[in-house]
Amino acid sequence: MRRRLVNSSSVRSIGWSDGTLELEYVNGSTYQYYEVPQTTYAALLAAPSIGAYVNTHIKPQYDYREV
Repeated sequence: MRRRLVNSSSVRSIGWSDGTLELEYVNGSTYQYYEVPQTTYAALLAAPSIGAYVNTHIKPQYDYREV
């Protein structure tokens, strides 16, 4: 999956494809979150704080696994 670099102190890059959101964190770990709507991905990219958005809207809502 192609990811784009983002300006965040906790997330290095973000990608989305067919409902799978992939986040690469600055610590080097990468996680995939499943059944994430494209509108949520767009809101994540537009959020004033990507890390805060992930903690409040992504982690508690979607199943995930480390890749």
